[in-house]
Amino acid sequence: MTGRGKRALADFPVRITDQVETPCYLISEEVVERNCALLDSVQQRTGARILLALKAFALPALFPLIRKSLHGVCASGPIEARIGREEFGREVHTYAPAYTTAQMERVICYSDHILFNSLNQWRQHREQIHAAGRRIEVGLRVNPGHSEVAIDLYNPCQPGSRFGLQPKDLMEADLTGIDGLHFHALCEQNADVLERVLASFERLYGAYLPRMRWVNFGGGHHITREDYDVDLLCSLINTFKKKYPDIQVYLEPGEAVVLNSGVFVTAVLDIIDNGMNVAIVDSSAETHMPDVLAMPYRPEIIVADQAGVLPHTYRLGGISCLAGDVIGDYSFDEPLRPGDRLVLLDMALYSFVKNTTFNGVELPALITFNQTTDTVKVVRRFGYEDYKNRVS
Repeated sequence: MTGRGKRALADFPVRITDQVETPCYLISEEVVERNCALLDSVQQRTGARILLALKAFALPALFPLIRKSLHGVCASGPIEARIGREEFGREVHTYAPAYTTAQMERVICYSDHILFNSLNQWRQHREQIHAAGRRIEVGLRVNPGHSEVAIDLYNPCQPGSRFGLQPKDLMEADLTGIDGLHFHALCEQNADVLERVLASFERLYGAYLPRMRWVNFGGGHHITREDYDVDLLCSLINTFKKKYPDIQVYLEPGEAVVLNSGVFVTAVLDIIDNGMNVAIVDSSAETHMPDVLAMPYRPEIIVADQAGVLPHTYRLGGISCLAGDVIGDYSFDEPLRPGDRLVLLDMALYSFVKNTTFNGVELPALITFNQTTDTVKVVRRFGYEDYKNRVS
């Protein structure tokens, strides 16, 4: 078992994972709190403000805990902006590649910062913003010119990207009314990558920085990972702020806020032999953990290992009709049997926010727990009405 799995045994004891219904996302309040404490230490050391990226994790039941440390949320449109305003209640920063007039009307209602992907979009919507009757900060997303994301699906700076203005777009542009710049080029990466991205950003856009009130370093910072270089991150931010003392720095991680804070509990329904042992579980990679198929991503499972390492190997298959609805191949010390529970690690992030009801597969329950108070709370169960309301 990996060290990560051993850690999860302490954070997600069997007495908890055995009592919850399946399938479910089970999220530890203590781990979220621990992550937020580390993020807050970065804020205290640098003066930077850290936001929760709702695209990775949007569970209002835990917003009261998170907002004790973080300054607000970043949203990807009017719906996330609204839940950020109404449920989180601190700063709301909204960015989308483009907005309709109707969307912008709602974004204005809920946002403190609005970021645009092009000067055309800024020109189209600026009069609406000016008419809002309150101060709204406006920013532009720029392409920092450097990225080290290996998978193109997650690389916002790949050639032909939809995201961010180029240096040529800002030449001789009237930036009156623009308060800040935003760049995003990381995905689950360490501070050394940020160092190189930041150097490229400053080289390309440094001439515009003296007139800015803030710069947003985007997301993808894996700050709460064990090997993350927090000291380097703080040094980079502090060095940047010494160069530009009037600029407020923002970061908007999603994964770092809830890294290792959640597991997915599923149960074996049947075992079949189709040239290899296949365990059918009461969940689905296609509908419940789409990153498994998209990245592809292979979640670790407590008490399991790579195929062939332990005596009994199984392919874990989901319950949708998609032929490729497979979580992966795993090995176990003992044979699997119907009713056995499997606990998949690090499944709080980019999981329930991306669920679908394809095939009418029921959505997993959302459950939180607190070991200190020994409480388990079902936040939400889903059923027929949730499916019906999406299709009728």
